[in-house]
Amino acid sequence: PGASADDAITHSARLLGDAAFLGHGRPKLMLNKYFSIMVILAALLSGTAGLSTPVQALQQGEVPGQSLGLSSDSDLWRYVRTGNAGSTQMKNELSAVMIQSEGDNWRAFRNGPLSNVGAFAVMGIIGLLVVFYFIRGKIRIDSGPSGDTILRFGVIDRFAHWLMAGSFVVLGITGLNLLYGRYILLPIIGKDAFAAFTTFGKYAHNYLAFAFMAGLALSFVLWVRHNIPNRGDLAWLKAGGGIFKKGVHPPARKFNAGQKIIFWAVMIGGLSVSLSGIALLFPFQTSMFADTFALLNVIGFNLPTDMTGMQEQQLNQLWHGIVSMALMTMIIAHIYIGSVGMEGAIAAMNTGHVDRNWAKEHHNLWVEEEDQKGSPKPAE
Repeated sequence: PGASADDAITHSARLLGDAAFLGHGRPKLMLNKYFSIMVILAALLSGTAGLSTPVQALQQGEVPGQSLGLSSDSDLWRYVRTGNAGSTQMKNELSAVMIQSEGDNWRAFRNGPLSNVGAFAVMGIIGLLVVFYFIRGKIRIDSGPSGDTILRFGVIDRFAHWLMAGSFVVLGITGLNLLYGRYILLPIIGKDAFAAFTTFGKYAHNYLAFAFMAGLALSFVLWVRHNIPNRGDLAWLKAGGGIFKKGVHPPARKFNAGQKIIFWAVMIGGLSVSLSGIALLFPFQTSMFADTFALLNVIGFNLPTDMTGMQEQQLNQLWHGIVSMALMTMIIAHIYIGSVGMEGAIAAMNTGHVDRNWAKEHHNLWVEEEDQKGSPKPAE
């Protein structure tokens, strides 16, 4: 049964020779020839029987020898497509992975929900502010400017603010260029100018990130004590901060409830976007998401913690974009109310001094505290 086709043919030829030697007479010779032909055909059939198994396997899509343990081409490519690793002599942990499926998920989310929702959020807040300006108009000082000013922010406060704000604007513009530049800016300025701008933007984004982090840390140290929530914040929020109705001025200290919300959103969001940015600046050196998921799993979540460096980078990039778009949407509203939306507000960060009537209307409790500091104590 294990003989090859060549062995079978050789054996049959020997039988044919023996038959011819022993035969006497023409009838017996013819009979022996027919008998020999039948023996050769039988040998050929038995020799090819051993080939039927691999031939059938190939026809059914199997791998000869069952070396991979898969039954069809579809199983093989499904196994590869889901990111399973094979074997390789290379040391890199991803070298044995033919297809990294998370890359498709990353691209689909980046070019889909992140880009679309981000664009709607940024354009939507700008549109809402335009509508609000035409309905409400510029929020004026109801009692009019007094001509008397009070110091609201010192030099160090303004330095921290503009260091953080200025770097954030550059980071926002260069980041938006990475998402939308090829669709909006490229057709307008051309390939060469777009390539130069994007290259410059890449370096500006990378290095000014550290200026943003420094401004963020300094602002936290300077203002955190003024941004602790209290019961008065609920009254401010209930009155809408006096933004929607003229003549309404809920009491507030140095920072009102709206500013406190901005402060904590910028501090927490800024820290988060800084950590993901560092992970992107120094790729494959951190495990922020695996560590974060491990902490969340302690309180009942069931999140994956065994991640490759590539998966970490992809999640870092998506999270960086999500938080950045949320911060940009919020900061656009903050820029509006601190500039064209409210009379007298921008002076606080330009010169540090604000009109006393403006301060009384928007931060009356703070003005009282400052006046008490400046008043001499009565003699005992």
